[in-house]
Amino acid sequence: MGFFQSMGWILITFVLFTALVAVISWWKTRGDNLDTAEGYFLASRSLPGVVIAGSLLLTNLSAEQLVGTNGQAWKSNMGCMAWEAGSAITLLVMAYYFLPRYLKCGMATIPQMLETRYDRPTKAIFSIGFLIVYICVSLPVILYSGALVFENIFGISTMFGLSKFGAIAIICVLTGIVGGCYAIFGGLKAVAVSDTINGVGLILGGLMVPFIGLMALGHMYGGDSGVALIDGLKYMVTADPARMNAINAWNAPEPEVPWPLLFTGMFFNNLYAWCTHQSFVQRTLAARNLKEAQKGAIYAGFLKLMGPLYLVLPGIIAVYLLGDQVGMMDEAYPMLIAAIIPKPVMGFFAAVMFGAILSSFNSVLNSSVTMFTLDIYRGILRPKATDLYCVRLGKWVGTVLAVVSIAVSPFVYFASSGITTFLNSLLQYLAMPVLVAVLAGFIWDRLPAIAPKVMAVFHVVVYAAFMLIAPTYPGSDAPIHYLYAIAVLFPVDMLIMWLFQRFRPTDKAFALKDSGAVDLTPWKYRHVASGIAIVLTIAIYILFSPLGLAK
Repeated sequence: MGFFQSMGWILITFVLFTALVAVISWWKTRGDNLDTAEGYFLASRSLPGVVIAGSLLLTNLSAEQLVGTNGQAWKSNMGCMAWEAGSAITLLVMAYYFLPRYLKCGMATIPQMLETRYDRPTKAIFSIGFLIVYICVSLPVILYSGALVFENIFGISTMFGLSKFGAIAIICVLTGIVGGCYAIFGGLKAVAVSDTINGVGLILGGLMVPFIGLMALGHMYGGDSGVALIDGLKYMVTADPARMNAINAWNAPEPEVPWPLLFTGMFFNNLYAWCTHQSFVQRTLAARNLKEAQKGAIYAGFLKLMGPLYLVLPGIIAVYLLGDQVGMMDEAYPMLIAAIIPKPVMGFFAAVMFGAILSSFNSVLNSSVTMFTLDIYRGILRPKATDLYCVRLGKWVGTVLAVVSIAVSPFVYFASSGITTFLNSLLQYLAMPVLVAVLAGFIWDRLPAIAPKVMAVFHVVVYAAFMLIAPTYPGSDAPIHYLYAIAVLFPVDMLIMWLFQRFRPTDKAFALKDSGAVDLTPWKYRHVASGIAIVLTIAIYILFSPLGLAK
């Protein structure tokens, strides 16, 4: 009887919080005009900085990160915090360099930017590339990781007598349907508003985990302070200081991040993610002006600096609390949640996790629909299509894409390398070609349209060869980290673009024209806020190094 009462309370709190998010999102968007392309796909360019920051965080942060990054920490050490702390610097690059140019040209998608800079075939190639990656990789991984969390926390397979794969498949379907409703029927603003509300809940719920986990450690291993939280922290720091280290050897195996990659491959990857990834960029393009867009990007950087607390530390805590109970790294975080979160707040935590899953899913789905509708359909197939027709078509396309991604998602279960490594390594086929095409297009004004096409083919072929050959570190059988390939390929890709600029320049120099879409006055406090963000990033790395907690 107690079990069913407990589950009933969890279900009630879960439904109440989830319903609250839906009602607030509906209320905030009830009077919006969703019959225009700008209203549906760019929230009528009306988002303030706080909403942009929350949406950026939630678009990036989903169950695949909570599960995958904590799983990497469980298997290695604090080194995987590079995915979080390093993002603060690249968000500053976004705010200072990319955003003024994006908002100046008034674009809605990255492929539109590529058409403006190069030509229509370039836009088509990269639009199709984005869609393939989103549909076949990003969306299925988001749904799968969320399903894995709910399966491991609530034991859905045991409760209903299903196989683990069957339970994950059912959860993927249900999550995909709910997430699709936000993206398909509410447009970008509904997605952004729900992201902001879920963002507050996620920070509260996410930060709850390390604090409760440390107190559980303190109670388990005792101590002399009389305060469980402090005792748990002392135990974690002293039991194995190497696990608190974020500075790994140059030849560290995955999932560790070798230190040279912090300044090369990881930095280049983060530049792509925050400066040219359609799902993230689209949030800033919906800003009411440059000032709010810069606020959103910089605020998001501060939020990312909190990431190690709830995306990495719980994985370390799981090592000591769960011991040999964890069999694979993607199970560490869900099993920790099931073990330490009190039943009265489990429903709230489940709702927060559900919101994070929905956020990433509906954000990527919305971006996919935007690119197909504006870049491929109206941009290539039917240039004279009306806004109303494009919005209606977008809803149908969103439905089809959601169905396809739902069908693929359960099969991520068979990815043996862990979901974070699986996702990030596959994204590199597209990441650097997009980043290089955009960045080189801004830097050099006489690049011919053939340049990004040649560069993209070269990159895909070479990176595919690297992944197939899987070379190992000298004197070791550990495969070389895939970000080392990116560390080499990014400058080579840029060199290819420069060679075209040098030896095959266009007759006419490219100049970015001001579309007048928004006010381009920058945020006057951007320098102060950026300086604080840089200092905090350095301080965090010193803390988790042999100079700090990893002595």
